[in-house]
This record gives sequence, C-alpha cells and structure tokens, in this order.
Amino acid sequence: MDELELLKKDWKKSDDAFPKLTYNEIYKMILKKSSSIVKWIFIISLLEFGFWTFISFFLKDSESMKRFNQYDADAIFIPLMVIGYIILAYFFYLFYKNYKTISATDNAKVLMENILKTRKTVKQYVAFNLIYLVVSTIVVLFLEFDRDQQVIDQVNKAAANGEAFKFYAGIIIATILILVVAIGILLLFYWLVYGILLKRLNRNYKELKKLEV
Repeated sequence: MDELELLKKDWKKSDDAFPKLTYNEIYKMILKKSSSIVKWIFIISLLEFGFWTFISFFLKDSESMKRFNQYDADAIFIPLMVIGYIILAYFFYLFYKNYKTISATDNAKVLMENILKTRKTVKQYVAFNLIYLVVSTIVVLFLEFDRDQQVIDQVNKAAANGEAFKFYAGIIIATILILVVAIGILLLFYWLVYGILLKRLNRNYKELKKLEV
C-alpha cells in the first residue's frame, strides 16, 4: 500500500497511540510528491531532446545524410527544423512553468487543476513528437522521389516496364511499416517513462479529491 495512503488512514484514526496528521500536513506531502514528478517530467524531456540531438549529430556524416545534402533542400529542411525546435522549446517552457506553478501552489483545488494541466501538456508533447515524425518522413519521401536521381531512375524503369503502380505501392507500404514500428517503439518509451510518471501524478490527483470530500 502507498505510504501516503497509510498516513492518510492514520490521520483518520482516533487512536491516541498513533500520531495524527493534519489536513495541511497530508496536503504538503501530496504537493511535494507532485512537484517532484513534474520536475522529473521536465528533466526527462530535456534529456530526450539531448539524446536525439546527439544522435542527429552522430549521424551527420552517414550515407543517408550525405544524400540528403545533395538534394539542395535547405529551403524545406531548415524551416521544418526551426519550427520543430520552436515548438519543443515551448513545451520545455510549459513543463518548467508547470513545475514552478505546482511547487508554489497552496490550495488543493488549484493543485488539482495544475495536475490536470500537466497531464494535458505531456499528452500534447507526445502527440507533437509523433506527428512531427510522420510529417518529416513524408517530406523526406517526397524529396527522394523529386530529387534523388537513383530513385528517379528506378521510377522511370518501373514505368517503362508498366510496373509504376507496383513500385509506388511497395515504397508506400514499406514506409508505413517502418513508421508503425518507429511509432510503436516511441509509444512504448513514452508509456514506460511519461506514462509511469503520469500514473503517479493521477494517483496524487485522486488523493486530493479524497481530501476534499
């Protein structure tokens, strides 16, 4: 059983053999736990950003990146990256703001509202990352068909053999399968990390509701 639940039961007991906890003492415990959870959400989001930045830097000299550099598509890649960084920076700001707001909360009702707001922010953050992955994949696929000479030659060869539809269908199906696997891995990661933290935050929310009864 959760330590907070045990202490809460102890608070309701009338037996003088056990020290009682006041409403404010239990509230402060929930506040401290909630603040710690939101702080970790903020820290993990920054670590995640650092990890993907390191990976992209590590892969900048790979064959795939060299091919992309030959597309002369800075007018597309740079705005896409800038938009992504701006939105991510906004989410980092929201996570930090949620942490500071919850840490300074002195009202159970307001704390409950802030917990719900934090949960919503995390879900939006996860949704953005997945949508950005899909959009980026579509953009890269479009550029490959439009500017990659090797792919263009394959398309022309398939068209000459009357197999253009089969070629396009194969590329699209392969791309979808790769996206499904990538999204599945990301969802598993988010469920294991953010999902566990949100579950604990939700438990604190329920404890606050009980206190308010």
